[in-house]
Amino acid sequence: MEWSLESVREMVAGGMQSVRECEICAFAIAMCVLLLFMWYCYRVGREHGTSPLRGRYLSGTSRIGGVVGGFMSSDCRGRGKGKHGSLLEEQNGFAFCQSSECFRCTSAGESLNQRLYHSLQEYAKRYTWSGMGRVHKGVRDQGRYLNSRPTIQRPEVFFLPDLHSAPFFSREVQRHDVELLEQSFPALLAEFESIYHQPPARSGSSLPPGWKANSTPRGQWWTYYLVNQGTPLVLNVRRCPRAWRVLGQLRTFIANNVFGNACFSVLTPGALITEHYGPTNVRLRCHLGLRVPPSCELVVGGEPQCWSEGSCLLFDDSFLHRAFHDGNPEDGPRVVFMVDLWHPNVAAAERQALDYIFTPGRLEDREGK
Repeated sequence: MEWSLESVREMVAGGMQSVRECEICAFAIAMCVLLLFMWYCYRVGREHGTSPLRGRYLSGTSRIGGVVGGFMSSDCRGRGKGKHGSLLEEQNGFAFCQSSECFRCTSAGESLNQRLYHSLQEYAKRYTWSGMGRVHKGVRDQGRYLNSRPTIQRPEVFFLPDLHSAPFFSREVQRHDVELLEQSFPALLAEFESIYHQPPARSGSSLPPGWKANSTPRGQWWTYYLVNQGTPLVLNVRRCPRAWRVLGQLRTFIANNVFGNACFSVLTPGALITEHYGPTNVRLRCHLGLRVPPSCELVVGGEPQCWSEGSCLLFDDSFLHRAFHDGNPEDGPRVVFMVDLWHPNVAAAERQALDYIFTPGRLEDREGK
């Protein structure tokens, strides 16, 4: 190649043209990135600003069930109404579930799996598919997951895949709520005493108003629900304003779907709760010990633990578990305050979708359409 002034001029001109073309290309790429970022911010803001649960619960200490000052609002009195009437009502001191879609008393089945998938599609069309990978995978392959699970952990209704599993969890995974419950120990114990020592609801009943007797092979197991499968019990809430306020202050209490429960649970001496599975692995069950005599034990996934008064136990009740009180009659009952908290590894977007899919009455209403 012969070097000349003309050839050098041509090379310089070509280089400058290439630089100008590169600047235009880089500018175009930067504009595309900026537009994508603006679109992403718009979508995120829209998703957070239009939650499907907005308006169903108030903020602060009264957000659960729309209770103000410990009493249920008219909006909550309408919750749980469906083609079967009231899902939960009190009769002779017992709280009876009257829904044919009770998630703890009926098996899932193929029909429920199909309805879950339709509800997930409705949610995605109305809001977003973003962050729904595990939920979509779980709903789509629910039958396979439930049937192929090892016997040590087999949730009866819904299994979320790729979620950390263990029979017991450290209190640190839900530190705020655990500490709040433990700080509320004196108030919760006092409120238990007030509802437990009431006279029977009616003649012929051995239990005070609001208490439910559960079937056990031996002994007695009684529960007093404030929230049963996502539905607050109005009369019970009115009798327990302090416990209700505590629930309103919890950050991870499952307040918006059928997997959420809160109750006082009593085991009399000699009682046994036989081995069983919970409905899902997306929650952790928390027991705050209120009264714990000797010889009481909780066994989850083959691992035994003992309750302690004023302290919380966190466990995954989708594992096979049982509880018993082998103490003497003079020891008195074992009493815990039980709440269902979100599993710490369930993301916020997944919680919102699960709240929508498992809203009390949603799947039941779909069946009636």
